[in-house]
Amino acid sequence: MNSSIKSLIFAFITFLTLNSFSQNTNKQLFNRIDTYLKLSETNGFSGAVLVSKKGEIVLSQGYGWADRKNKIPNSPSTVFNIGSVTKQFTASAILKLVEQGKIKTSDKLSTYFAQTPIDKSDITIHQLLTHTSGISNRTGGFRYDEASKKQFLKDFFESELQSKPGTKHLYANANYIMLTAIIEIVSGQTYNSFLNDFLFVPSQMNSTGYKSINFSTERLAHGYYYNRNDEQWEDWGTTQEHLPYNNNHWYSIGKGDIHSTIEDLYKWNIALKNNVVLASNTKLVQETSYVAENDKKTSFYAYGWAISQSKRGTKIVAHNGSNGLYFADFVRFVDDDVVIIYITNVFLGPESEYVAREIGKMIFDSNYTPSPISRNIYELSSEFMKTNPSSNSEKIPDFLQKELGREFNDHAILNRLGFSRLKKEDKPDWALELFKLNVKLFPKDGNLWDSLGEAYLKYNMNDEAIKSYTKAVELGNESSRKVLNELLKKE
Repeated sequence: MNSSIKSLIFAFITFLTLNSFSQNTNKQLFNRIDTYLKLSETNGFSGAVLVSKKGEIVLSQGYGWADRKNKIPNSPSTVFNIGSVTKQFTASAILKLVEQGKIKTSDKLSTYFAQTPIDKSDITIHQLLTHTSGISNRTGGFRYDEASKKQFLKDFFESELQSKPGTKHLYANANYIMLTAIIEIVSGQTYNSFLNDFLFVPSQMNSTGYKSINFSTERLAHGYYYNRNDEQWEDWGTTQEHLPYNNNHWYSIGKGDIHSTIEDLYKWNIALKNNVVLASNTKLVQETSYVAENDKKTSFYAYGWAISQSKRGTKIVAHNGSNGLYFADFVRFVDDDVVIIYITNVFLGPESEYVAREIGKMIFDSNYTPSPISRNIYELSSEFMKTNPSSNSEKIPDFLQKELGREFNDHAILNRLGFSRLKKEDKPDWALELFKLNVKLFPKDGNLWDSLGEAYLKYNMNDEAIKSYTKAVELGNESSRKVLNELLKKE
């Protein structure tokens, strides 16, 4: 047997061995991730996850219900609201216009809007893309309220800048709504049609869009939340039901509320990787670290993406987003050729934000096993109160710590539960005990003493109310002073 044939046989055997090893490794990884998500599912987790490694899909599955009432499960083809993951599409649309020679990122707002006031005339497209325009994160109204483009522009131009344009990063949705207005002016198309023509269709994303959808509404995941007042889970419905039915959607468009699936978002990843929608040099421009997002400079904002480094020194390109019910995270370990796409329609708590990152740890550390997402803290608290007298209130922190698997240190939880109970308890019971417990746990929080004072006041326990409001004022809660003075006048 000559040497060339021996080399071919050796190469073939090596390929089979490596391929078998890769398949076995990916199967083990699938099992570890799937176990984590299924255990989380028993605690109420609901959503869809896709994990890809070296171009091979390791996991693509749905968990929980897309529609609880009609028993429609989540699947890889379920359509979710992806929140601010939307911003990468808005940024890509701007860069597509740059490629077409129609705009430059150095262009100023005054180029497109004659009514631009002096303080905002020099804001550039680059500054809008990187959230360095100085615009306030409070500019604009509630995302699902009706607002015309004219109304949004009025809000934007009349708002007070928080910093001089180009000097500071301040994440503000209004930046991306303004970019959307520019896209429509320059392209002569609606936002949805431009993205569809130049981003979604070339990427073969057939289940992605803003408001115009061409698939069965049964594929839309309903959003679910735990109602503290009624102490039960409620169906919020779908985003399509909440978005304005007309074109007065200018508090929502461009910055969030695009609909997509984990399958489509993976197609987008492939399109980016293969330079299908944007040229390679344009992609580099989009994924450049322009401005630090935090004082420690561990994350930088690019154009619709956040850039950071793994512990191994490899590049991470990611963005997450939420409307308060849905949460999405799109994480690309670009140097490692690993992609994690995660969307949920039930926000259980802070752990719901970390699923993609936990999966990332599992991929790069075969010994890492994350704790399952715990049940909703308000649901757990309600169950405790239903099965215990209020005299057992001081046992709640230990109960929650055990159930959540972490230290209970949130000032707001018991305060919110206290007010929910205060609405329906005519006599001192759980509400009062929750407020009393909260000031015991966090005695230096003046707002909590104010809440306790309000509870005492409801039950005509004026002496105790005066003591609580006095403490609140001593701790700097000036809003308590007016009530305190009124109570003292009655003494």
